[in-house]
Amino acid sequence: MENGFSARVLTDSVSTAGVRLTTLEVRFPRFVLSEFNTHRVFSRNSASSRAVPTKKMIERVLHHPAMPVEWGVNKPGMSASEALTDAHADQAKAEWLRARDSAVEHVQNLQRFNVHKQVVNRILEPFMWHTVIVTATEWNNFYALRCAPNAQPEIRVAAELMRDAMAASTPRPVEIGDWHLPLVQDDEHDMPIDELKKISAARCARVSYLTHDGSRDIAKDIELCERLRADRHLSPFEHVATPSGDAAFHANFRGWVQMRKSIEAELIDAE
Repeated sequence: MENGFSARVLTDSVSTAGVRLTTLEVRFPRFVLSEFNTHRVFSRNSASSRAVPTKKMIERVLHHPAMPVEWGVNKPGMSASEALTDAHADQAKAEWLRARDSAVEHVQNLQRFNVHKQVVNRILEPFMWHTVIVTATEWNNFYALRCAPNAQPEIRVAAELMRDAMAASTPRPVEIGDWHLPLVQDDEHDMPIDELKKISAARCARVSYLTHDGSRDIAKDIELCERLRADRHLSPFEHVATPSGDAAFHANFRGWVQMRKSIEAELIDAE
């Protein structure tokens, strides 16, 4: 996938109670991640700055840096209402790229001291594109806030792409006892459901390493799932869910129960 804004529906389901559960993969500049993360009804897994080799990170920000969508004139308040002139916008863009070059230089200097990537990669974050897998039943508040004209332009572009992707998608009916399984492919659905749940959770987790490249290794997916469970990294298990048969809230989903709930119960019983 090329760097840049994108949003695509991975799995779209609707329960017999009429509650829609949707999983999307979204890409936007990392400098608006904190705004995205304020929406607590979302279950999400993100690409991690700590997991990617610094050399790859440098290549990405040099060849495809994240940049502001708009160059607004400074004024009181949280949002700009007037754009810079073309000449000043070009100067602002050039200054942003000089800041990127300086960040890369400092990262390379720190590498000479053998500083771990979990530290040095942080310097590159303002210039990075960020990938998130997000699952939710509740979207209206997010779209009302983030598609609004006064939203920060970078998150507004992402939100509008997400809204359009959902509008173009038709959710698949999921019966009681069946599962919402992001990233499980059509030709894999004849496998045992317990394996499919593990595969789905593991593939949602792999966004942390930006390794979704079309290749599949089921044995490695199941191995990763077991490791996540043992290490209590449980957020990927939130994307895998089954209808509850009602429209009540179960954790942050309405009308759906996450796989995470059963995993947590098993861990408590094992203590």
